[in-house]
Amino acid sequence: MIFTILALVVAVAAAVPQKDRPIAILRDDRIAPESGSYSFQFETENGIRHTEDGSPGEKGQTNSQGVYSYLLDDGSVVEVTYVANENGFQAQSPLLPVAPAFPHPIPEYVLRQIEFAQQQESL
Repeated sequence: MIFTILALVVAVAAAVPQKDRPIAILRDDRIAPESGSYSFQFETENGIRHTEDGSPGEKGQTNSQGVYSYLLDDGSVVEVTYVANENGFQAQSPLLPVAPAFPHPIPEYVLRQIEFAQQQESL
């Protein structure tokens, strides 16, 4: 009976969520918006880094560019560079998937249909 109660107490103690300690911020530099432009950089003790610069765009959007990185469990670093502007968000990284090459040539009748559709759009 005592063994059962002891086992139950150990099981309950193991099931209680353990709180992780907070991750320290090593660097946090910010330049406040001046005429819509801004800049920031931060770095944490667990290897996360982010740098971004932004400015107003011609169409009312904010144009920004930056880079962020973080560590994987195996210790390797993931780095992503990006630009966000009137053309949307465009990220670049060797870890991002790439579409495979088209496996065969496009048939001539399909190319003619595409050309016809483009001509119709321009009318």
